[in-house]
Amino acid sequence: MTANPDLFSQPLWQYLDYLGVIIFAVTGGLVAARLRQDFIAFLFFCAITGIGGGTLRDLLLGVPVFWVENSSYLALCTAVAAVMWFTAEWVEARGRPLRWLDAAGISAYTVMGAAKALSLGHSASVAVLMGVSTATFGGITRDVIAGQPSALLQREIYLAAAFAGATTYVTLIYIFDAQFIAVSCGALAAFTLRAGAIAYGWSWPSYTPSDEKLTHVSKKKGEEE
Repeated sequence: MTANPDLFSQPLWQYLDYLGVIIFAVTGGLVAARLRQDFIAFLFFCAITGIGGGTLRDLLLGVPVFWVENSSYLALCTAVAAVMWFTAEWVEARGRPLRWLDAAGISAYTVMGAAKALSLGHSASVAVLMGVSTATFGGITRDVIAGQPSALLQREIYLAAAFAGATTYVTLIYIFDAQFIAVSCGALAAFTLRAGAIAYGWSWPSYTPSDEKLTHVSKKKGEEE
């Protein structure tokens, strides 16, 4: 696969980029509503969540930050803040919108980050890291600023979903060099894992120190005796 800096001028990527920003901005607005903040805080949370991951990606890749070059992204975040100011209560009534919207945002942005790294000629490993960073940094920053428990520290699948999506996208691009197939499969992989974590509590085995393992085994033997 050859580098293609003009890749993101294509409509597919523009729509996907806007979609990711909008979805994450909505989650920022939901957090601001839960904290009962004023409208300026709504703007801040929508913006920091909507463009945070892409900002980190562009800074690490050493390219112009996307929303500095194109102010329409800030306009989108402002529009989302205005809409959420009036509709946050209605959105909250739909169930668990924050986590599901996060899942949708991750599925869109994980392939965006990976694709941008590849388009600039970076390696597959760098592309996967950019996919994970782009998909998760905005949400993590939002939760840290809001003082809320971040999904990053929960046992359920979060970072792994972004990793799976980015890896799937990069792998398929190298095999088929077909953007639509790679984007669709990468986004689906990320969303499926995150959705499973939300709906069914999917998680990977967590690290357990050896002394705790021995204590658990000894306690189990004692109960059996």
